[in-house]
Amino acid sequence: MDDQEFDAALLASFFALVAEGGWRGATIAEAARRASLPLAQARRRFPCRPAAIARLAARADAQALAAAPAEGGARDRLFDLLMQRLDVFQAHRAGVVALLKHLPFDPPLAVATSLVSLSSMGWMLEAAGISAHGPLGYLRRKGLLGVWLWTLRAWTRDESEDLSATMAALDQGLSRAATLARWLPGGRASDDSADDAPAGDAPAGAAE
Repeated sequence: MDDQEFDAALLASFFALVAEGGWRGATIAEAARRASLPLAQARRRFPCRPAAIARLAARADAQALAAAPAEGGARDRLFDLLMQRLDVFQAHRAGVVALLKHLPFDPPLAVATSLVSLSSMGWMLEAAGISAHGPLGYLRRKGLLGVWLWTLRAWTRDESEDLSATMAALDQGLSRAATLARWLPGGRASDDSADDAPAGDAPAGAAE
């Protein structure tokens, strides 16, 4: 079993544990035992529980980047990229939802998770052809993170097969972020195409 296969198996087992008993009741060692995976490899690949969050985010990023659209406006490309990320989360839905419910009660973990997500948003921006570097790039990453959190909140409540409510929330979040982006340095206040890069504050009410 190579590392990619190992990671997939351990993540499935770990987030199943989170779904069953919450974040506090899940351990990497127990996830490895349940999946009949070597503990030594589990220790190397997942030295701590937050590593499972980082590894899941990396897998979501990899899937999105592998399918990154080469055509279309920035807003449409970001929509496709973020939905690709959600496909990976959807595979571990119950566990991820349980994790998201836990985060408000665990500030250190919430901060660590936000930093991982902020890095991911930089990759999504770059894949959409939008610079994520420098002060303006940081604002764009923060803005897209707000869109992502807004979308995740809708996703946790969306039980439909086609995730229509989630897609509607993502579309709304990107539209609001694009409007804010036009008033930042480098933005285009006269452009009504809604294809500018996200930037600035999160959409109203965004929360994990």
